[in-house]
Amino acid sequence: MKEKMEQLKNIFSSMDNVLIAYSGGVDSTFLVKTAQDVLGDKVTAVIVISPTLPKRELKEAREIALQLGIQLVEMDSQEMTLPDFLANTPQKCYFCKDHRFTLLKNYAAKNNFRHIMDGSNADDLSDHRPGQRAALEQDICSPLQEAGLTKNEIRELARKMALPNWDKPSSACLASRVPYGMKITASLLSEIEEAEDFLFSLGFHQLRVRHHGKLARIEVPPKVFDQVLGDSSKIIKAFEAIGFSYTTLDLKGFRSGSMNEVINSYGSK
Repeated sequence: MKEKMEQLKNIFSSMDNVLIAYSGGVDSTFLVKTAQDVLGDKVTAVIVISPTLPKRELKEAREIALQLGIQLVEMDSQEMTLPDFLANTPQKCYFCKDHRFTLLKNYAAKNNFRHIMDGSNADDLSDHRPGQRAALEQDICSPLQEAGLTKNEIRELARKMALPNWDKPSSACLASRVPYGMKITASLLSEIEEAEDFLFSLGFHQLRVRHHGKLARIEVPPKVFDQVLGDSSKIIKAFEAIGFSYTTLDLKGFRSGSMNEVINSYGSK
């Protein structure tokens, strides 16, 4: 890891300033903090706000930025106006990222930033990540990938740096909870967010609520299945109030990107 960390710092040392896509997750926070250590106040982080970002995540991202002295710019994203994104094919992330990277490039051009970065790590190369195609097409740098840093390595380095979110569970946009082919709407995203907020209020930390119309599919680690079952009456009542007629517990447990498990049968169009 030491050599990878030195390689990462060397990437920054050749730059005069950087603009970094920031989410408040461990990857982008680690990237911004490392860039700060090399470039000081020549680093600016950008968080993009839309209905796909849970309000709790935005709040945490702001708090972390304030705590670490990160220069944070907030801008609104308009992917909810993009028909190709709303259609929710397996390529939806490409259209979203392409739109967002365009926003960052416009901001960079107006504010004299020569380098734009995201927090993609080496593990992302083995997953279905159409957003990476948008990054390549728009010349967005991914220094964590370039240095070969994996998620576990980033967490360990973030822990040593005492970053407040080093052990934060991986998160993803609310649209990732919607099965491919089901149109994405603001009301649907709001239902997912409300359902997940309720589970967080019960003390769950690593979770997803997958939206299947009137059915909600809860993903949590198997070790907390008993807790879900113990709180089942409260969960069912809350989910019914949100609009779900059926509430299920996925016996496979929590796993990032579980919606991608059907891509082979759905197709890649």
